[in-house]
Amino acid sequence: MPLGLSMLFCLNEPFAALIERLGKVEVEHVEIVDEGVHALNGRRVSLLKKAIEARDLSLTVHAPFADINIASTSPLIRRAIIRRLKRSIILSAQLNPKYWVFHPGIQSAVSDEYPGLDWRINLESVRDLLKVARQHGLEISIENVPDPFPFLLKRSNDFEKFYKDLGEDGLNLSLTLDVGHSNINKQTYDFLEKFSGRIVHAHLHDNLGDYDSHLGIGFGNIDWLRLMKAFKKINYDGILLVESKKNIEESLEMLKNLVKKV
Repeated sequence: MPLGLSMLFCLNEPFAALIERLGKVEVEHVEIVDEGVHALNGRRVSLLKKAIEARDLSLTVHAPFADINIASTSPLIRRAIIRRLKRSIILSAQLNPKYWVFHPGIQSAVSDEYPGLDWRINLESVRDLLKVARQHGLEISIENVPDPFPFLLKRSNDFEKFYKDLGEDGLNLSLTLDVGHSNINKQTYDFLEKFSGRIVHAHLHDNLGDYDSHLGIGFGNIDWLRLMKAFKKINYDGILLVESKKNIEESLEMLKNLVKKV
């Protein structure tokens, strides 16, 4: 279970600082966040290629997430959102990442008036993204998200229904388990039990079970030794990616020690 690092912790720094950090990270895998001042464009992709090749890093790309709702019930807004995500897929594919990780859709303010509409739109949008990803040779992975946000897919039973409704298209869509998110919803071990064959990527950060604080590993209430044993039990061989916003060095060191123990 190799370790990786999300560059989310430096998303508020200039892009040049991200490139500089990539030259110093002490991991073999990084996750680039296509958001904010690090949003991908042709020039930034070129710079990232050079930085990644220089260190022989593998990577994933996290899709844009600010103001993104793939289940938007407004056709005009949804078209703009899908256009933004398709551009992210096309640019990300040039970096040859292992996965492009994205969030599911969000319930609309009119969901009660149109039952099931946002769920159907979410499915349509996912199929659309899968089609574009296939055209560019990119594998994409959907991430579980936490309360109290009104996402459509938060719990394991949500994902069971989602994959069932997605049908054959779901065979090409893996799952990124965000442990911080599942800890808030008390769903971590449900996901590991039900989706051991789909989980290919893991976001690791801590919290106190109250909100999505992205604390350093060991700074919240997650039982990390139990979790590492659970990953080993399902023969997980993907990246264990630290997605904390603070205490990065401590988080990586603690994970290294935990992996040795199991």
